[in-house]
Amino acid sequence: MNSLRFWSIAVVMLLGFRFAQGQTATHTVTVGVAAITLVQVSSGTVGMTITGASAVAGQDLMTATDQSTSLLWGVNSSARKVTIRTTLASPVFTLKAEALNPTQGTAAAQVNLSTTDQDFLLNIGRSMGTCTILYTGDALASQGTGTDPHTILFTVVTQ
Repeated sequence: MNSLRFWSIAVVMLLGFRFAQGQTATHTVTVGVAAITLVQVSSGTVGMTITGASAVAGQDLMTATDQSTSLLWGVNSSARKVTIRTTLASPVFTLKAEALNPTQGTAAAQVNLSTTDQDFLLNIGRSMGTCTILYTGDALASQGTGTDPHTILFTVVTQ
């Protein structure tokens, strides 16, 4: 019996020692980051009107400008740029756009807007930033009067 008692006490002590040290469990946690691409325009409507005040006597070209709108973006992928285009397929008058003072990236040259994507901002990958949009409307006196309603699309794409 002494041997049975000895083993019983030994088992109880070993079990007590095992539980006294605590139990552990593990699992794996994975944090994933998806591509984030955000682009936003600060105002919904820009109106430019060419009036007699902006016309120069003896010149056919008349111009109006507006820089009241900003473009904002946030991108966590490298090698990105912003393109610009209009949805107006056959404008009567010329509309140009240019990015002024971008906080990140490089402004492309002023572009005549068309339905084809054109570079607006270059090298904006992994950044958040803003720029002012300078719109320039040009009309020839010989084109007469009218209105061109543009919807402008800014798109972040791989550079």
